[in-house]
Amino acid sequence: MFLKALKPKRLGAERVSVEEALGRVAAEDILAPDDLPSVDRSAVDGYAVRSEDTSEASQFKPKKLRLIHRGAVGRGQAMRIWTGNPLPRGATAVIMLEQTRQLKGGSIEVITAVTPGENVSRKAEDIKKGEVAVQSGARLQPHHIGFVVALGITNINVVRKPRIALLSTGNELVEFGRKPRTDQVVNSNRFVIAGLCQESGAEPLYLGIAKDNEDEIGKLIIDGLEKADVVITTGGTSVGEADLVPIVVSKLSKPGIIVHGVAMRPGMPTALGILKGKPIFILSGNPVAAIIGFEVFARPTIQKLLGVEDEPRPMARAKLTKRVAGALGRRVYLRVKAFEKAGELFAEPIRTRGSALYSTMTKANGFVIIPEDLEGLDESETVTVHLFSSLAK
Repeated sequence: MFLKALKPKRLGAERVSVEEALGRVAAEDILAPDDLPSVDRSAVDGYAVRSEDTSEASQFKPKKLRLIHRGAVGRGQAMRIWTGNPLPRGATAVIMLEQTRQLKGGSIEVITAVTPGENVSRKAEDIKKGEVAVQSGARLQPHHIGFVVALGITNINVVRKPRIALLSTGNELVEFGRKPRTDQVVNSNRFVIAGLCQESGAEPLYLGIAKDNEDEIGKLIIDGLEKADVVITTGGTSVGEADLVPIVVSKLSKPGIIVHGVAMRPGMPTALGILKGKPIFILSGNPVAAIIGFEVFARPTIQKLLGVEDEPRPMARAKLTKRVAGALGRRVYLRVKAFEKAGELFAEPIRTRGSALYSTMTKANGFVIIPEDLEGLDESETVTVHLFSSLAK
């Protein structure tokens, strides 16, 4: 319902140097401006030779070749060559340095045979001029960067980072660095959601804390809509007297709130809205519920704004170490610790007492989804673990 109403489109492009491109998303196909390699090159340190001159060479029957230092390689000759050097004229292969013995008088002994083209990187073997080196929509990883640098490309077009305005709400919140009273809470959600945004390839923009006041909340949301592509709020989205954010969003403009309340646990109070064509994610103030709400709704939307087709969390199949209950009518995001034992993967459910406990996330390294039509999952049942960190020791 939300995506149908939003119709998210990929953001525009900006040009950056390859030094700044790691983790960004390619805005267009990156084409090879030339063949790579541009000529036949040596793939090893060794000697350029005619392959037929090494025929039947072995430890017990070495072949002797005369060293030359320039020009074409003729019959019975060899030329010293380093990795990446162009293959000299006449040579058809390269023999590795460790497969030769240096002799006095400017000669070497070859102790193994090489075939034509052995240890040679052929012209255009990696890529031909005009071929696609990196596809549009690819999130640029170190090997992508290395490839475009090897092609001599210095600047590329990437999708602009989505700007995400973050607003925390609640009279009980105080900023990081201030010592809270017993009736106050440090605004840690700010850092959690900002980190999730950065991990997704977006740029967080912190708007501050809004008290439980409609005018203050509305003013800061409008500010966020002017400065950013997405607004994410935490807190003020349940059914309490001070849960004002969905009310404010509904009053600001149409269509306003698309969904308020989702059959999931944690994160049931999550609300999804649209103002001025921009998405608003109204997440629970409870940290774990906010994380799951971001994971389920905000992260996929950010990917669509980046033009990334599908970028799920790494997944692994594991056996549950104990039976767990579901919640009929609600989709449960069960935190688990996935680990390997005797060559098998297991998922140990983390005991939870609500959605406000950070430790249930720090003890976990992934989650298992229990569908809303199941009463639970049995011990030793094989499940899919969505990993947000590496396997536990």
